[in-house]
Order: sequence, then structure tokens, then C-alpha cells
Amino acid sequence: MTLSIDQQLALTTAATRLQRQFDGVFSTETIERFLHTSYDQFASHSTVPNFLPLLAERFARQRLHALAKVEGHVTDGKPVVLFLCVHNAGRSQMALGFFEHLAEDRAVAWSGGSEPGYEINPAAVAAMGERGIDISREFPKPWTDEIVRAADVVVTMGCGDACPVFPGKRYLNWTLDDPAGKDVADVRPVRDEIERQVRGLLAELGVAAHA
Repeated sequence: MTLSIDQQLALTTAATRLQRQFDGVFSTETIERFLHTSYDQFASHSTVPNFLPLLAERFARQRLHALAKVEGHVTDGKPVVLFLCVHNAGRSQMALGFFEHLAEDRAVAWSGGSEPGYEINPAAVAAMGERGIDISREFPKPWTDEIVRAADVVVTMGCGDACPVFPGKRYLNWTLDDPAGKDVADVRPVRDEIERQVRGLLAELGVAAHA
């Protein structure tokens, strides 16, 4: 894929930031490979090319954190939870929002989709905003092997056979209405059920929930 000069510069700058962050953990070649494959993940269907380098950097950082855990470079003992749905635009994003808000830095959560959408569901953003949680800066993204392998618990929400299955992983399936096409009033019950489920999961993991 042909990159503009601005995009090339932005990716070079992103690679420099990632190299500083993962210095001594991963080689420059590994970091650049993850950054460029992350870029390609979004480039095929993005409607906002100017934001592609930023999205690629954020996703590459998440993937590199996951790989660091898989390879034993991360030994902080924090549980990692991965929330998966189809489009990574509603349910899994709300679950991620609640998890990060309630767990703070005591646990790690990621989210992904089997068929990532183009943007976060506006009704989901609004419903979460009512609870003081801003998910507007999140973005739909796919799952990758290293992210699934790094997770201690994989929570699936309606992606069925498309969700990845790795031996030895703990899987939970949450049955939740898909908020796609619903207004805020119809999303609120889904949001509240997700909060209940997330609080229960945190209790199971022994992670104290923020009041």
C-alpha cells in the first residue's frame, strides 16, 4: 500500500516511540513489523486515513504488550481479560470501559472483533457517558493470536464460531443483546447487564472494584 509522505513520517515517529518503550524487550525489526501489520489491518477499511498511523501505533503497542506477556517479559501478575464480539463497536467496548474504570491499574483488559466495524456505536458511547465513562476514543479492531494467547480469560459476546479458540484458555460466553441499530434508551439495559457481569468477573478474579 502506498503511503503519503505525512503517513510515512508519522509511522517513523510512532516506531521511535515504541522502540523507546520496548527497548531491551523487542528488536527494531519486530517493532516495525508489528506497527506496519497493524497499519495494514486498518488501512483496508478506514474512512479516516489521517488517523491511521495513530491507530496503528496504539494497536501495535497493545500487541507488543501481549507478546511480552506471552514470552514472559511481563511478570506483574495482573490478570488479563479479552472481550470479543463481532464488530468491536458496542458490547465488547462497553465491557472494556467498565473493566478499566472499575479495575483501574489492578488488571488489564483488551477488546476485539471478528469483523471489526468502522466506528464505535454512538448509542453505546452516549450510554457509557451517562455513567461517567468515555469510550469515544476507542476504535474497532481485530483480535490477533498474541492478544488471545496473552489473555487469562476470554469473554465472548455473540461472535459464535468466529471467535478464536485456544486450548487451555478460560472462556466465558455472555449472552447480551446487540446494541447495533438501537437508540440510547434501548442500549441502557445492555449496558447495565454488562456492568453487572464485569463486576462479577472482577470478584472472581479477586480484583477490587473501584467504588
